[in-house]
Amino acid sequence: MTSPLTLTEAAANRVGMIARKQGKPAILRLSVEGGGCSGFQYKFDLDEAAQDDDAVSETGDVKLVVDPVSLDLVAGCTVDYVESLGGAAFRVENPNAAAGCGCGSSFGI
Repeated sequence: MTSPLTLTEAAANRVGMIARKQGKPAILRLSVEGGGCSGFQYKFDLDEAAQDDDAVSETGDVKLVVDPVSLDLVAGCTVDYVESLGGAAFRVENPNAAAGCGCGSSFGI
């Protein structure tokens, strides 16, 4: 399934580097779980393979995969990797989020 998600070049480079260090495929799984400051939180993991019903976005040789349930909450998102004085992290720009939190890892609809 083609994905309505975007993985930036910076995020793809970081995923590729982490995957090479761990000897895993360059597949980043974004999922949404209940919890966090604002109701839902983002979860990132390296995955071995995309599932048949996953939405898949490719940037270079790196894939961003999202399951159908999480996709309802993150469709149209951009996943970026940002380095700042506060640290480095994957950030999700989610047009569906009505509220967020200061840490950037949770959101509300």
